[in-house]
Amino acid sequence: MRRLLLLLLPCLTACTAVDSVEKRIDGILGCMTLEEKVCQMQNRFVDYDSDLSEVFNGNSWGTVFSLNSDVEQFRDLSARVQDYMRDSTRLSIPVIVTTEGIQGLLINGSTIFPHAVAQGSCFNPDLVRQMAEACAREAAYTGVSQVLSPVLDIARDARWGRVEETFGEDPFLIAENATAFISGYQSNGVACTPKHFIAHGSPTGGLNCSSVSGGERQLRSLYLYPFRRVITETSPLSLMSCYSSYDGVAVTGSRYYMTDLLRGELGFEGYTYADWGAVERLENYHHCVSTNDEAALLAVKAGIDLNVMGAYGNLVQLVKDGVLDERLIDEDVRRILRVKFQLGLFDGSGSNAAPTARSASHLALAKEIADQSAVLMENNGILPLDTSNYRRIALVGPNSNQTVFGDYSWADAFTLEGVTLLQGLRERLPAGCQVQQADGCDWWSRDESHIAEAVALARRSDVVIAAVGSRSTFLARKSLYNTAGEGNDLCCLDLPGVQNQLLEALKATGKPLVVVLVTGRPFAMPWVKENADAFVLQWYGGEMQGASLADILLGNVNPSGKLNISFPRSTGNNPCYYNYLPGDREYYGGHGGSFDQPAERYVFEKPYALWNFGHGLSYTNFDYRAVRLDRHEFTSTQDTLHIEVDVANTGRMEGKEVVQVYIHDKVASVAVPVQQLKAFRKVSIPAGETVTVRMELPISELALYNEKMQCVVEPGEFEILVGSASDDIHFTETITYR
Repeated sequence: MRRLLLLLLPCLTACTAVDSVEKRIDGILGCMTLEEKVCQMQNRFVDYDSDLSEVFNGNSWGTVFSLNSDVEQFRDLSARVQDYMRDSTRLSIPVIVTTEGIQGLLINGSTIFPHAVAQGSCFNPDLVRQMAEACAREAAYTGVSQVLSPVLDIARDARWGRVEETFGEDPFLIAENATAFISGYQSNGVACTPKHFIAHGSPTGGLNCSSVSGGERQLRSLYLYPFRRVITETSPLSLMSCYSSYDGVAVTGSRYYMTDLLRGELGFEGYTYADWGAVERLENYHHCVSTNDEAALLAVKAGIDLNVMGAYGNLVQLVKDGVLDERLIDEDVRRILRVKFQLGLFDGSGSNAAPTARSASHLALAKEIADQSAVLMENNGILPLDTSNYRRIALVGPNSNQTVFGDYSWADAFTLEGVTLLQGLRERLPAGCQVQQADGCDWWSRDESHIAEAVALARRSDVVIAAVGSRSTFLARKSLYNTAGEGNDLCCLDLPGVQNQLLEALKATGKPLVVVLVTGRPFAMPWVKENADAFVLQWYGGEMQGASLADILLGNVNPSGKLNISFPRSTGNNPCYYNYLPGDREYYGGHGGSFDQPAERYVFEKPYALWNFGHGLSYTNFDYRAVRLDRHEFTSTQDTLHIEVDVANTGRMEGKEVVQVYIHDKVASVAVPVQQLKAFRKVSIPAGETVTVRMELPISELALYNEKMQCVVEPGEFEILVGSASDDIHFTETITYR
């Protein structure tokens, strides 16, 4: 060891005697062998019981990833791994400990927050930031220094299984939540990895990883928008490439996308992390190269700094064979080392953070997010339940006594973690009320044999609550018959299995029917709209989901979530999103038909959503009384429009309302959406009071990409649409840009 220290002394001096990080990195690179550099460009999987000397073989690596450990084991493992890097590798370069972090850390025993789709339906980025800060505290305790989140994909096809990982269908809403998410983590010393760059969320046929069609204008106007915002506003330290291709080009192997566009145009300065297997798929999926070595060569030249799987294992030989320039390796390693410095990993010691996993405050925050994310879709007045009239409650459905957390949660398919709806109701119902439960059917099969049991229970009860929906778990954990989540795409958007038949049978009893949908994706539910007495949507609500739902059904919490994804009328009505181009839905003389009255466009169906983006009811009533704009004419894209909206709560219960501002470019040289969300704010309004809601809209948000692909605000008139949903506009004002 003494001989090794003498050998390294000049290098160590070069690394520590200078002030700038870049010079310190120069010193480290100058000391590294080619083999050591290539190790920095790779990940190692490690378990709690692993022999670290076998896993690392005396080398420092770029990142590590681990599964199947609880919080204390993960903390111990992280410390041992960093000790190994310091004491048992030649240059003592620390490693970045990574895990998933989309709804809490993927570590057994950490807090399970509501999934990303639920975070988005809160329309409250401040809550998302609070969640990320809480997760960062748990990360600090466990030794995690990077999370592979958030997802910036745009949910435009409900058949896609990963809808639940997104913040919704709107690029502005995604950008607002993603910037809050990244700021919450990175301001507390944990790197984020926004993903999947680029356009991964609109796969052909809704099939995960399939190609994405589109042109340059769609790429820039839609898919790049949230990435541009988060890179500009948060400087994320890492970014993940996608599996898919855009317009026929495999993104992970494209220097145009991963370097020219990402770094040259968007200004990204962190390191790029290939989605697991994305490099290898250049050969075995996209077939744009014929060997694994060629896939690695293409990815490195494209600008992929770190690969998780095995393709980078032969980079050393590729350099020695003269087919790969070592200067490209140096660029990749420099970016990885820079992030390690930015995270403070070279400074040394393990975490002294206090234990925070699943603390009372974190569980309270998880419930608050669940409370604010649930969407009251329909209500004929039956909710909140009057327990003086409805004393015998039948709780049925496959999600009535099962928590469902969604993909990338550490819990298994049949976990006992969290609060189920049955538990939540039993804990909150007043004395003299009783709730009895029966599944009635499962969530996937054609087995109708248990529907009769649920119907019999309904007939003995005063009211029926039916909890239906989907199931989803982390694909690397135990899963059984998932109907959502990564790789679990659907060809039909009817409720899976015989859940529709269950609802119809319950309705036939004549008892009031409240439908609760626990899901990670929209379904086509026109029957529910026409027949249910009330309909509540709860996207996967985290471990407090049952407590939250019970409080909402009983009126202890006033629902305030808004739809961040439109619900289609049918599978054929999908994709179905609010910000469509005029020619895609509107048509003179033709707005769709019905079975009773066929017409143009869709002969038997309207070509519009069943429930639109932004929709969400309340137990109180809001009256939009006035809107004021500070100006109506603008001449510079540096200007900002200031908007004030007076909203009164005319009901008897305090409630939260989301005031939404959309724009409509009245005349444009290229096709632009009929509406685009550009501002929103969630406010709490006491019963009987009026509040003034203030929002800002930068004039630069009026821009489009013209025929020459220039980003410009064209002179003309723009409508400012203020309302409570995309299809519930209360005020329309016109501004002019000259």
